[in-house]
Amino acid sequence: MAGLGNNTKLKPSKKADLQVVKPVKTTKYSDINLNAWKDYDHVLTGTLWQFPSRLREHGHSNEYHGNYIPQIAQQMYERYTKKNDIVLDLFFGSGTSGIEAINMGRRCIGVELKDELAEKVSEKFTPKQLVTDVNIICADSASQLAVDKVKTRLDIMGEEKAQFLMLHPPYDDIIKFSDKKEDLSNCESTEQFYDLFEKVAKNGYDLLEKGRFACLIIGDSYKNSEVQPLGFECMNRMRKLGFTLKSTIVKDIQGNERGKGRTANLWRYRALAGGFSIFTHEYIFVFQKA
Repeated sequence: MAGLGNNTKLKPSKKADLQVVKPVKTTKYSDINLNAWKDYDHVLTGTLWQFPSRLREHGHSNEYHGNYIPQIAQQMYERYTKKNDIVLDLFFGSGTSGIEAINMGRRCIGVELKDELAEKVSEKFTPKQLVTDVNIICADSASQLAVDKVKTRLDIMGEEKAQFLMLHPPYDDIIKFSDKKEDLSNCESTEQFYDLFEKVAKNGYDLLEKGRFACLIIGDSYKNSEVQPLGFECMNRMRKLGFTLKSTIVKDIQGNERGKGRTANLWRYRALAGGFSIFTHEYIFVFQKA
């Protein structure tokens, strides 16, 4: 019987072990690959956000009372921006928006009212970053001067409009941020606060690219023995300007705020005596410019 020898032909397998690579599918405003949507478990799509503590790494700190937590920027940027997009923050404060823009490969223009704070925050970035990726403008965000300066910077960065708008205003007069009359925390009344906020939001609307998104982070206040619904009124002011409301998110602020930890019992007594509840949340409203 003859052997098989070296000329034996093996039968090919029924199906070649080839891995089919699906094409990348993204939206016009995000780099998230919708064909691999199961890989994005870290991107929150619910309306209740709970973070046990504020991030204190990758350039972030908590030396400035009133800044929002970096996790919000991370979520917003990944879901609503693309690499190299420009984030416009009209209440720049301690620079959370800019720091996270650098961390995530975005760019940022921040408008800050206080000269000394703008100068201090600029030290968080390298000279090169301040030229190419982050620009801090010292101006009143409700003014035409701020608009003109932002437009100039956008032109230098090769864009006509920003691709994302971040708004984290003072919560009325809960915390006084400066002595300037243009400061929203120094308004003579809550109604004046709403009106001034609307002017800032209008500037943001005009500077935002069509079809792109905006984020408003704000909580309510308690004044004259009643709740002042800052969040919903500011949300309505933005809708009046033409923004479409896409999400209303409730964020737990327990563990992320300062000031009530050592006086928790006093606040609890005040709540029981005054018939109100202690704020343990703030709102994150997401809008789209039609």
